[in-house]
Amino acid sequence: MKYHTQILKALSDPVRLRIILLLHAEGELCVCDLMAVLKLPQSTVSRHLAYLKKSCWVDTRREGVWMHYQLSRESCQMCRELLETLKKNVSNLPEALSDRKSLAEFVTSKTTSCL
Repeated sequence: MKYHTQILKALSDPVRLRIILLLHAEGELCVCDLMAVLKLPQSTVSRHLAYLKKSCWVDTRREGVWMHYQLSRESCQMCRELLETLKKNVSNLPEALSDRKSLAEFVTSKTTSCL
């Protein structure tokens, strides 16, 4: 029961829910991408990501000094079903759409500034 409670508790925070929706929409993001969209400091974003990782929601991949996050490929059945429910009922809310738009703008500006 404790494991299931932790999974559900991870979704109870609006920032963590936004992170899950962004990862679902985009596949993989680094902390800097999430910081730009959420307008939160690195420490806050990293704390939420650590909670999501501990709750079986996300996996990490290191590339040099950067940590990249994606939804867990080996998540439990409950997480997969909850994600489907979120996709159907939450992913088109104004906040989720705004987050995806902000991310697209940030990625475009990041790519342009690197050229």
